[in-house]
Amino acid sequence: MIIGLTGGIGSGKSAIARQIAGQGYPVFDTDTEAKRLIVEDPELRKKMKALLGNDIYDGAVYRRDLAAKRIFADNSLREKVNKAVHPAVARAVRQRTDNVLFVECAILFESGFDKLCDTIVVVTAPTEVRISRVMQRDNVSEEQVRARMKTQMSDEERCKAAGFVICNDGKQTLLALTQELLRKLNLPTNK
Repeated sequence: MIIGLTGGIGSGKSAIARQIAGQGYPVFDTDTEAKRLIVEDPELRKKMKALLGNDIYDGAVYRRDLAAKRIFADNSLREKVNKAVHPAVARAVRQRTDNVLFVECAILFESGFDKLCDTIVVVTAPTEVRISRVMQRDNVSEEQVRARMKTQMSDEERCKAAGFVICNDGKQTLLALTQELLRKLNLPTNK
């Protein structure tokens, strides 16, 4: 069973993912996997060079700063990069043989990874809680957080497609939220 885990910036999706891993379940972090594949997958490296230039790699090192500068300056280029990276990550998910696998992905729906999932869990939190978390975590202004939030799919849209919704508003511990989720999924806690 593949369980998608998603949520907007500051929702606590990654904190829930860490708790799930702590309960003994494998968590596939699509961001981490994408970063690994961009460096290690020869076919993807070739595509990235074609899209972003040969100087995007310094030997075996992927120059993230240079890539970000180019990608975020050109929406068309960002879409092309995503169309190169997302299929490679999807292949890596499909190659997993776990009986239960949680796939953590901020852009689960936008990337099409939702189609790989048997069910989807959306982590939500009140807007002000999310803003406060991100301001503290990233040392950025409220305006910067709100600007990031505007680029993401809304919680309402995510929740419409969710099998399960977790409200991570700080009233329950992350462990309690995670154990409640696992029970709803008919999965044992502390596997």
